[in-house]
Amino acid sequence: MVFQTHIPLKKQKHHLINYNSKLLLLGSCFSENIGNKLSYYKFQSEQNPFGILFHPKAIETFITKTTNKEKYTENDVFFHNERWHSFDAHSVLSSSSKEELLTSLNNNITSAFQQLKSASHVIITLGTAWVYREIATDIIVANCHKIPQKKFLKELLTVEEVSESLEAINSLIKSINPETTIIYTLSPIRHIKDGFVENQRSKAHLLSAIHQTNEPRNNTHYFPSYEIMMDELRDYRFYAEDMIHPNQTAINYIWEKFSEVWFSEEAIETMKEVETIQKGFAHKPFNPNSEAHLLFLKKLQQKKETLLQAFPFMNF
Repeated sequence: MVFQTHIPLKKQKHHLINYNSKLLLLGSCFSENIGNKLSYYKFQSEQNPFGILFHPKAIETFITKTTNKEKYTENDVFFHNERWHSFDAHSVLSSSSKEELLTSLNNNITSAFQQLKSASHVIITLGTAWVYREIATDIIVANCHKIPQKKFLKELLTVEEVSESLEAINSLIKSINPETTIIYTLSPIRHIKDGFVENQRSKAHLLSAIHQTNEPRNNTHYFPSYEIMMDELRDYRFYAEDMIHPNQTAINYIWEKFSEVWFSEEAIETMKEVETIQKGFAHKPFNPNSEAHLLFLKKLQQKKETLLQAFPFMNF
């Protein structure tokens, strides 16, 4: 008997990810989960230079400023709750120093331009279509930074608005890197603070817009992480204690599916070698001075050096 339905996935034929690939991940916190996996397996990857960005308008603003190499000035930041913030960035960049925040924003714009320009793959995870528009400026923000909600209007982006945003994102990225592969995913994390029905409407708008703009012939693709979570893993045992975020088992499962579709066979074999080394370094011996353990460390070091000869960028 089969107790689970499986989403049919096809191995990509072109533009597969390998250890020479350079990856940039943007978007919802689910991109951080995948990004952490890429870091663990020592791929050349970067993630969220402006911190987690939940909705497409925030990602579009970031891509626009990056491709245009815009500079942030003191007019673009504000002071609230004893810290300086930017409406374009997550609070992870916020600082007690205005100068420090501006330096971080501008340095990250500069580095992000190079990352976008050289990226073989840009992976974008959309989280929500709900946005907050600051009333005073009539601008949609990436993060409210705990400013009172009465200062904002809450809006649900239409399918057309999301589609226009994704088309702008694709066009801007391709304007500086026409050969890059863009992979969209929809975050399986449920934004139930918006409401259960409202979350489903949001996901539906994002999903419809992705498929309206997705075109494999233009090297833009979709990976169904949302559908895998909602269908193959449709059980609360695959959620964290908050019953909202996928737990580590679910993350590992979706990662395996992503690997099967997007990674070259050579990359998968190298990943096994990296994992052996990572687990070896994490191992805690009963007797660290024993002959057996010292021999184990020597062999582990040899494996590491062999990998570093092939991939000097790896850092264990």
